[in-house]
Amino acid sequence: MFESKPRILALDVGKRRIGVAISDELGLTAQGLETLERTNNREDYAALARLAAERCVSMFLIGNPVNMSGREGRQAEWVRQFAEALSARTGVPVKMWDERLTTVEAGRVLRSSGISIQKRARAVDRLSAVLLLQNYLDALELGGEPEPGA
Repeated sequence: MFESKPRILALDVGKRRIGVAISDELGLTAQGLETLERTNNREDYAALARLAAERCVSMFLIGNPVNMSGREGRQAEWVRQFAEALSARTGVPVKMWDERLTTVEAGRVLRSSGISIQKRARAVDRLSAVLLLQNYLDALELGGEPEPGA
């Protein structure tokens, strides 16, 4: 018998799509879920709230798109506002996590896999969310609550 851990829903938030991944019941691995096509904030929050309730999610982990220098730009501020509103509307806590290079890595993996350019656009958001969450879970496994980007 295993002890089920609270599940984490990771989001790679973009203007057109939101890549989604969820932790397994042991809190060891990240699995990609269907990418959410953005419509408007109200509908996006509702869809994410339903998903969180269905999957017994205890936390949203949202990629923080900081610049390579570590500074937050306009996109990071927009994502932070989205995260705060999502938490307020769902009652689920949000943790921001440094996502530097996850999209680059996801693109590299998908290019090397031979997936067509048309399919790659959708898959990159999901894979970015998986990489983001797996990085966080690995940091947890190495020793408690990690610091963002650790």
